[in-house]
Amino acid sequence: MAEQSDHNTYQYAVELAHRFIITDGHVDLPYRLKVKNFRIEREYMGIPIQTSEGDFDYERAKQGGLDAPFMSIFIPSSYQKDPQSAHDLADSLIDMMHGIVDALPDKFARGESPEMIEANFEKGLISLPMGMENGAPLLSLQDVKYFYDRGIRYVTLTHGKDNQICDSSYDTTRTWGGLSPYGYEVVTEMNRIGMIVDVSHISDSTFYQVMKFAKAPVLATHSSCRAFTPGWQRNMSDDMIMELGRKGGVIQINFGTDFLDSEITKARTANRLELDSLLNQAGLKADDSLAKPIIDQFRIDHPNLYSDVQRVADHIDHVVKLAGIDHVGIGSDFDGVGDSLPTGLKDVSMYPNLIYELLKRDYSEEDIEKICYKNVWRVWHAVNEIASSK
Repeated sequence: MAEQSDHNTYQYAVELAHRFIITDGHVDLPYRLKVKNFRIEREYMGIPIQTSEGDFDYERAKQGGLDAPFMSIFIPSSYQKDPQSAHDLADSLIDMMHGIVDALPDKFARGESPEMIEANFEKGLISLPMGMENGAPLLSLQDVKYFYDRGIRYVTLTHGKDNQICDSSYDTTRTWGGLSPYGYEVVTEMNRIGMIVDVSHISDSTFYQVMKFAKAPVLATHSSCRAFTPGWQRNMSDDMIMELGRKGGVIQINFGTDFLDSEITKARTANRLELDSLLNQAGLKADDSLAKPIIDQFRIDHPNLYSDVQRVADHIDHVVKLAGIDHVGIGSDFDGVGDSLPTGLKDVSMYPNLIYELLKRDYSEEDIEKICYKNVWRVWHAVNEIASSK
């Protein structure tokens, strides 16, 4: 009887995954395809329709009910040394996404507003909205409008290093002590034209300055709760989550194991160091042919450790407890966190597993709809309304 009830709950989760729009704040497909030397004329029939590589393709997205994955126009911090190259890379990745939509109009569509995405959803199309991860390509304030016109709808102010806009959570240099003077101008311009500010990756000081200065609510498109990873600034502290909620924002939970559970991260690091030591003792490098049997045996003896879908739900629970149901969403970082995705959420086909876990925790249909897309839509609409009033 219990098994039948469990099966019914899972089928209900699958039904909800396809009844509601699911938006994911951060999918790193564009850069994955870029580094694979993607050529749409030659390869689009295999990528991104159906492929064994990566975490995203069309077939798996349809299976999982994913309707509006924000495609990350990712600019590595190394490009900050040559700002024009950062601008050029952004244009190239945007061109790639437009090319996929143009080549596969029966499957994908551009998603530049909630209304566009809702219309595409009714037609059975997957929308490909875009966000820029790292504001390095914003060489001037005019570039904010330039990239908005090209389809970008949020900008993550920085990435792994301090840039011309602000300080990064990963960089201890603290170049600006938060936002730079130019950064304040960028946030103002983003609010003016209707570009969403993404506060993932930024330092704590930058976050609080943005919260105080920005006129519109913000997103943390792919972050999780620092309570589960003490001391790691890449995640958000309880106070930051509450401040985000007070200002109407949303944190979209990242699925990477490092974002979910520091104890598992410690165990993974210990395993890696132990394997490195074994290879060093044998005088081998990981890519040496003689290293393969050592690595294979080590992996048998030391299974890789991952977090799980239950821990993702724990993070959602934590945000709801701190800020309320209106301030949490999904920001997987699929194709961006490597071999660290949690059991039960290994690719875009598995969103029903998260909904199933939430149903077991007595989340209502209304709650789940908010987590799937309505919370992000509320922020998006608010950003647009503030822009239109200027």
